[in-house]
Amino acid sequence: MPEPSVAGLLLAAGAGRRLGQPKALVELDGRPLVDRGITLLRDAGCTPVHVVLGAAYDQVVAAAALDGATVVHNRDWRSGMGSSLRAGLASLPPHVGAVVVALVDQPRVTGEAVRRLIRAYRSGATVAVATYDDQPRNPVLLARPTWAAVAEVAHGDVGARPFLRAHPDLVTRVPCDDVGSPEDIDTPDDLAALRSGHR
Repeated sequence: MPEPSVAGLLLAAGAGRRLGQPKALVELDGRPLVDRGITLLRDAGCTPVHVVLGAAYDQVVAAAALDGATVVHNRDWRSGMGSSLRAGLASLPPHVGAVVVALVDQPRVTGEAVRRLIRAYRSGATVAVATYDDQPRNPVLLARPTWAAVAEVAHGDVGARPFLRAHPDLVTRVPCDDVGSPEDIDTPDDLAALRSGHR
């Protein structure tokens, strides 16, 4: 019997208010962040890959390649990241055994970090969280048995964090300091620093 597949879920629905544009459309090294995130998950072995879009939906669909990804339209994106996580989890097909959740605004997360989470799952982890400087960040892998409970607490701008804090016994911490950075892009200064190589 084949192993259950591990899906990739890219959350890319926000408007990027502090940045001044939807993060999905920000270009880094000539590619929109949404396309970079899809490629990251696919190349690391996630299948299928779903991407949750919301703000500037039509513009993102027109401008990005979204190559091979299933697009999930979160019409409730203004309520925060929690609704995107719920919509993304609900969109995944029944044969998926776990999902790696990544955020579109963390372009220095690497495929090796995702592969380490998948290896942890294949070795028995129910939840696997990438850590940097011993601090839990993203991406996060969630096995299917956790999805209902995660969706129940994912509201507003809160994703899986309350579930993770409430169930530390389920969490496998996976050090990823040596294979990337969880630094995100929230402001024009963040983006300028990233483009100049100072982050």
